[in-house]
Amino acid sequence: MVENKVTFHINNMAYTINIDDKLKDEITRYLSTDKNLDTKELLAAYIRISQEHIKLKDDIETISNKLPNL
Repeated sequence: MVENKVTFHINNMAYTINIDDKLKDEITRYLSTDKNLDTKELLAAYIRISQEHIKLKDDIETISNKLPNL
């Protein structure tokens, strides 16, 4: 697993975190690293990721319910 340092600028403060490549791709889909973000943009990104998580969870539950019980 390769880790990268990624810096986000939120409300004019820099936050640098170490994340692996897969997470970097996911996070930077919704959060830009080349501009200052405000709290509203951070919340919107969190909500988008949460919606994706809920949909994935529902899809897995639907598939799981179709599998025979052992």
